[in-house]
Amino acid sequence: MMITEKNIAICIVLTIVTCGLYGLYWLFCIANDINTLTDRRDFSGGTVLLFTILTCGIFAIYWFYKAGETLDEMRQQRGFAHGNLAILYLILCILQVSIIAMALIQSELNSYSGHSANSNSMY
Repeated sequence: MMITEKNIAICIVLTIVTCGLYGLYWLFCIANDINTLTDRRDFSGGTVLLFTILTCGIFAIYWFYKAGETLDEMRQQRGFAHGNLAILYLILCILQVSIIAMALIQSELNSYSGHSANSNSMY
């Protein structure tokens, strides 16, 4: 299955301009895209969004860590260099800059989207 490449700069600007509301939608999309790429259904985008809202963001810290583990596993399975993305995303969330973690995850997902850098991207 393919996922849609997203323009990271536009996602960041929309998140800032909408005071984080677009960021919630972006989180929903990222969670679904990870599930699509890995054929895993640990947490759907809706579940991640709901639990993040209900726990005032605490669940998101856990989810970002798990997303990093999942992306590391995916990189390893595909023969790419892998590291400690889970720790990186966890630290970024603890430092209250999860938007950077989202941008890094989106960059990773864009590399698997199957589109070229010049293609039209969806926000």
